[in-house]
Amino acid sequence: MTRSVTIVIPARYGSSRFPGKPLLELLGKPMIQHVYEQAKACRVVNDVLVATDDERIKAAVERFGGRVVMMTEPYRTGTDRVAGVAQTHASDCFVDLQGDEILLHSDLITDLVEPFLASDAAMGTLKRRIDSDQDLHNPGVVKVTTDREGYALYFSRAPIPVVRDDPRRAAVPGLHFIHLGLYIYTRETLMRLTAFPTGVLEEAEKLEQLRALEQGIRIRVWETAHPSLRIDSPEDVPSALERLRNRETGRCIA
Repeated sequence: MTRSVTIVIPARYGSSRFPGKPLLELLGKPMIQHVYEQAKACRVVNDVLVATDDERIKAAVERFGGRVVMMTEPYRTGTDRVAGVAQTHASDCFVDLQGDEILLHSDLITDLVEPFLASDAAMGTLKRRIDSDQDLHNPGVVKVTTDREGYALYFSRAPIPVVRDDPRRAAVPGLHFIHLGLYIYTRETLMRLTAFPTGVLEEAEKLEQLRALEQGIRIRVWETAHPSLRIDSPEDVPSALERLRNRETGRCIA
């Protein structure tokens, strides 16, 4: 029997680097609408909803016909907000899709959901090859390294792994990978994970997935070649707009 899958998009208005980011207008639509529409286009999920703590975001989602739930409690992370949704929404598995991760192809989610449902993994996520030295050294771009079976060894804002004998510290194809901001969990694993206190590594790197590794929850990592774009600060907006325009006109976006 196929397990049901619900995508939850946590969307906060407050952000130290970019307040109001989910409502940023991109090609005539708020950013949260771009994220929502790509999630809805995914053929292997049963439901999509936005979880927010802000009436302005709620109103914006309702204007474009999206499903939204208000989450007024103070949650530590997006994962904890997804768990709050899971307490009142029935589903076998939940996908945490960050509200600032704009997918440029809905099959990026399929690349996570399909192998997860075919596996016995408790938690999963995605990686994509790094082809830019700038991305490798950018602390805003999270990196991941895995074992031979594809389970995460560590996530970091630092350029991991370090090639000791390369003084240029250049990105190496097939060795360096970006971690993408989406996760899938079984309901049981999601509830277990959010019952744990914030971890030491999680607090240091400000990466919620490290809580799972610290508690012995293995994270299966699959690779995708599908593009996405992340907007962390106002400086990211011009390049994001260019890539979105390229997608609209059918030009290469990879």
